[in-house]
Amino acid sequence: MRFLGTLGFLVFLLNAPEVQADPFNTALLQGLDKVTARVSTIEVPLGDTAKFGALEIIVRACDKRPPEETPESAAFLDVWEVRPGEPAVSIFRGWMFASSPALSALEHPVYDVWLLDCINKASTEDQDSSPETSN
Repeated sequence: MRFLGTLGFLVFLLNAPEVQADPFNTALLQGLDKVTARVSTIEVPLGDTAKFGALEIIVRACDKRPPEETPESAAFLDVWEVRPGEPAVSIFRGWMFASSPALSALEHPVYDVWLLDCINKASTEDQDSSPETSN
């Protein structure tokens, strides 16, 4: 049943008018630790690794449609489970969509992670090179 829903969504995407998404440099994720019931908001810059419990999350791409189009943010993520003394295990690799978190979900017994949005964060290099104002 899930396959038909996914297939229908993919057919819709293929037949939809072409919309160019804008690239962003940071993914805004939300994570749930099912054991403690804690919800965390996680900002992950492209190419960086964020830790959430035993998970390491790497954001490879984060795209968002322009404001005049139907809202949609999508991020390509690599998620690894890292336990001390054991090799890292890849548990998710693929696109997540903010408007449809169940379409491509991270399936893990302890953690849920989903995409909230793609944002642009100023890098520390941009802030360091900005001219200072003096009185």
